[in-house]
Amino acid sequence: MLSEELKGSIREAYNAIVESKSLAPRWGQRQMIAEIANTLSRIPPTDADERGLPAVCVIEAGTGTGKTIAYAVAAIPIAQALGKRLVVATATIALQEQFVNKDLPDIRQSSGMNFSFALAKGRRRYVCLSKLDRLMAEGQGASAVIPLYPDEFGAPVQTEAMPIYDAMLEAMGRGEWDGDRDNWSDSVPDDVWFSATTDHSQCSGRRCPNISQCSFYRARDELQSADIIVTNHDLVLSDLALGGGAILSAPEDSIYVFDEGHHLPDKALSHFSSYCRLNATISWLQDSKKALAQAASALVAIDSAQRVLQALPAQVDETVAALQVAEQAVAALFEAADVPAHREEQQLRLAHGLVPDALMQVAKSLSGYFQKLSTAFARLENLLEEALDDEFAGIDKSDIETWHINVGGMLGRAEAALSLWREYAVSGAGEIPPKARWITLLSNVAQVGFELRCSPVLAADILQDCLWSRASGVIITSATITALNSFDRFRLHSGAPPEANYKVVASPFNYQQATFTVPAMDCDPGNAQAHTDAVIRQLPTLLDHGEGSLVLFSSRRQMLEVYQGVTGEFGGRILMQGDYSKQEILRRHKQAIDDGDGSVIFGLASFAEGVDLPGAYCRHVVIAKIPFAVPDSPLEAALAEWVEAQGRNAFMEISVPDAALRLVQASGRLLRTERDTGRITLLDRRILTKRYGRAILDSLPPFQLRLG
Repeated sequence: MLSEELKGSIREAYNAIVESKSLAPRWGQRQMIAEIANTLSRIPPTDADERGLPAVCVIEAGTGTGKTIAYAVAAIPIAQALGKRLVVATATIALQEQFVNKDLPDIRQSSGMNFSFALAKGRRRYVCLSKLDRLMAEGQGASAVIPLYPDEFGAPVQTEAMPIYDAMLEAMGRGEWDGDRDNWSDSVPDDVWFSATTDHSQCSGRRCPNISQCSFYRARDELQSADIIVTNHDLVLSDLALGGGAILSAPEDSIYVFDEGHHLPDKALSHFSSYCRLNATISWLQDSKKALAQAASALVAIDSAQRVLQALPAQVDETVAALQVAEQAVAALFEAADVPAHREEQQLRLAHGLVPDALMQVAKSLSGYFQKLSTAFARLENLLEEALDDEFAGIDKSDIETWHINVGGMLGRAEAALSLWREYAVSGAGEIPPKARWITLLSNVAQVGFELRCSPVLAADILQDCLWSRASGVIITSATITALNSFDRFRLHSGAPPEANYKVVASPFNYQQATFTVPAMDCDPGNAQAHTDAVIRQLPTLLDHGEGSLVLFSSRRQMLEVYQGVTGEFGGRILMQGDYSKQEILRRHKQAIDDGDGSVIFGLASFAEGVDLPGAYCRHVVIAKIPFAVPDSPLEAALAEWVEAQGRNAFMEISVPDAALRLVQASGRLLRTERDTGRITLLDRRILTKRYGRAILDSLPPFQLRLG
């Protein structure tokens, strides 16, 4: 139970914000504050013997509710009273910077609450001084170490990279730059940037000779005393994948807020999946063997390291030979399955996640070889760390640091490959649900290569183990969590506890200010070409050429065909996804509207979510078809296969709720403020003619309906 003192603190903070900003209190916002506060009151005292009901709150709150103020006002006083760290995770780095630079300072000033906050980003967002020193030395003619990831990050062109690296060092030396990529004044090509960064496996931490100037550790030190840590979903999941508490505060000491929390299950799947490219891994190992020969010469004074280095070349050769056998086994699988060769990204999904015996035996061998490599690299890394601590190592500390970076990278990559081969070293029988396992044929002019992947199909067990069962409290909030007016879809994918508090709070929008229209059409998307032709005929009559409009497609092919069919009607006013960056399309669109001209955006799924075009920028959203998932995702196919194997209907359980959620998200591009008006047009009569259509229609906000 919340104390009267805490209730009073929350009430006072909210009233202060409302008064200082001259806001009208919103019923949905007050609901949200109450629900979060009541949920967090379930958190037991630190010395309690056991947990009660899970302190998990899942709240759907539409655009305009004021979610940020609501969860800040409710959670900050409770977290402070309990001695817990509040970890606020947004979906993107841009949103987290807005929260730190604008929202939190504003809330602190207007609420009367006293709290500190810090921004947390991953290592890859910060330059590594040791890497930078090495790159500069190589650019000046020093002996280069063979690149560690030639297939992932191509070596940057020196003529392009060196002036950038030099400018970075100078700016840091003058105290004009903090090493954060997002604070660098110019854009930096990815290959240039990533070559100057590190990850946890390559970083020597407090042993690094540049630790006192390290941008990442300076930022990390700020986290230790902050009441609130602002980060993104990816970094939270990276921390949880490392066991929790490696970068952020431990889950047991944290209350998490996941803004745009409907992304959490998909983000979790990507973090806990594994992959291995056969040809690229063979090339990397062959390059690593050459680098290890260099290491043996450079580290001759470290006897214990020499013993490990002498054994490694033979281990590398064994692993390469096993990978070549794996290539033959995978090629045989493709041939037996009659998968067309020499075409771009042809996929072979293993039915029910079951691994054929021949491939399983090869994977068992490779698991053993990569385990040996990982053990050897880990031993070598530890010896180099000891040498960094040894004043009498007999080798320059910068040289030891360089090799520590390289060996750490080798270890990270060996462990990643080990993770994949362990997933293929089992039959897959008995997994509930089965994992998705698939092989992709990557083809180009130079060579044909295979990529093996494995991923859970649901994040439920993952999040239960690392988040729901460990965190002091978790708040999930988004404008779109329910599907078909139910939280069942989110519970299925996330594993959120059934005893959690699930709530849809009132929206401040008057949805009657928008119309949802399904016009008369003589076809449905089941006939793809006939539907495309119908869209081409109808679109010029539907769109007001002087307005801001957004047209959303489910397939790139249809978007391109419609664009070719109508572009002459619109006199160059169509901005199509792919012609420019997303940011540039939005900029040009807004500029056209500001200049009094009409503008139409043609976009795919990425424009159906997270795009903010208030007022005149968007008066009409046209949705070409009900946004069912494209049926080529191995993950979705594996999940559907499992559901069907249990005698259930995957289409009704998975496809329809997913499509309903996406349709709500797409429709949400229209009303962005309480004053907005406009139209939504769906060019898909299946919502009226199919059995599932009524359920999807009923899940939409209460727009004015015009059903032709």
